[in-house]
Amino acid sequence: MIFEDFSSAWSAMIWSTFALAVVMGAIVNKTNFCTMGAVSDWVNMDDKGRMRSWLFAIAVALLGVSILESLGLANTDNAFPPYRSGNLIWAENILGGFLFGIGMTFGSGCGNKTLIRLGGGNLKSIMVFFLIGIIAYFMVNPLPGSDQTLMSLLFLDWIRPLSIPLESGHQDLGTLLAGSENAASGRLWIGIIITLALLIFVFLSSDFRKSLDNILGGLVVGLVVIGAWYVTSNIQLAYESDFDGDVTVTLREYLDPTTSQWDMSEAVHENWESAKPDMNSGSPQSLTFINPSGQALGYVATGFEQVKLTFGVALVFGVILGSFLWSIVTKSFRIEWFASVGDFFNHLVGGILMGFGGVLAMGCTIGQGITGVSTLAVGSILSLVSIIFGSALTMKIQYYKLVYEEEATFFAALASSLVDMKLLPSKMRKLEKV
Repeated sequence: MIFEDFSSAWSAMIWSTFALAVVMGAIVNKTNFCTMGAVSDWVNMDDKGRMRSWLFAIAVALLGVSILESLGLANTDNAFPPYRSGNLIWAENILGGFLFGIGMTFGSGCGNKTLIRLGGGNLKSIMVFFLIGIIAYFMVNPLPGSDQTLMSLLFLDWIRPLSIPLESGHQDLGTLLAGSENAASGRLWIGIIITLALLIFVFLSSDFRKSLDNILGGLVVGLVVIGAWYVTSNIQLAYESDFDGDVTVTLREYLDPTTSQWDMSEAVHENWESAKPDMNSGSPQSLTFINPSGQALGYVATGFEQVKLTFGVALVFGVILGSFLWSIVTKSFRIEWFASVGDFFNHLVGGILMGFGGVLAMGCTIGQGITGVSTLAVGSILSLVSIIFGSALTMKIQYYKLVYEEEATFFAALASSLVDMKLLPSKMRKLEKV
């Protein structure tokens, strides 16, 4: 996809993203594809149907990205967020993922599910969305009247020194296992092997094979992740430079401040009526919903500035619209409000924890669990495991508190939950297993 002017290229990226997001929003609503729901089914009912659907989405995305990269049709090395960064922020991945897992349990769904529920008429999700968006925005942008972000004030000084710089320059499994020189082939073969293992596990279940919704949900989510990677990696500008002759560059390259192509090629963006977008906005990227929620609020708060209309904004509004359209077509649109004061505070806590955790972990269940894992990034795998653990542990504690009511103190429920999860010896159980 080659364009001769910046405005057309940018519009193509935005509208392509929006279309993909609408499809995803509709299908996720139809199939009830949900990470928290998958964990809940597994923990509370030993039903792995939706968990297999989620693993199927990972398999589809991983295989697609591995093939696209091998063909030179995707570039996740320069992605935003930088999943393959040579600086492994393992502590942020683990802490952020754990907080996010707790938050999505209290908030009745992850970032994507919040948008799906919002499109379906769930007004509780409005509060969760705003909390996620506001916190995510100020985690990476200065607070009013300050040059400090929430990240720099609360986390950066003590958690970033724990990161591990990697000599390889990349943290993906292909580079780490095959070496920098053989990274490309390593990524392809590791991606194929992991994909085959996931597909075997997923389709061994006859119940899963009979579930059209679980298959459709996983397939579409995985394909949309691939589609977004392809679109954002392949939109290019072709123009004649006064210095270099005929030039073809990606959006990221054109916006890169170190090359000054924006300043030297003004004719390419003469129809652009706003400030220069940030380089990251033109980087290869795919589905994630925490930072984009902040971007969406920033876009609205600034009066819909052209420069603020990014991939993430198109993604957020597209998913909401897709979910809304499906709800209208199927007559499933329902206005839902808080059932109690406790329900209100649960969603309040959930939104706050997802805002902080999602930025720390550098993504959500889809942002790290599917998009990030499709790049084979170690940090994404750590975030994914931490999210699942945080959510599963929270659900078990809640269940013990529900069954035993006042008899179950938090620590008794915690100890018993950890015993159930084989993380503590059985002698440390405080409550009878339920």
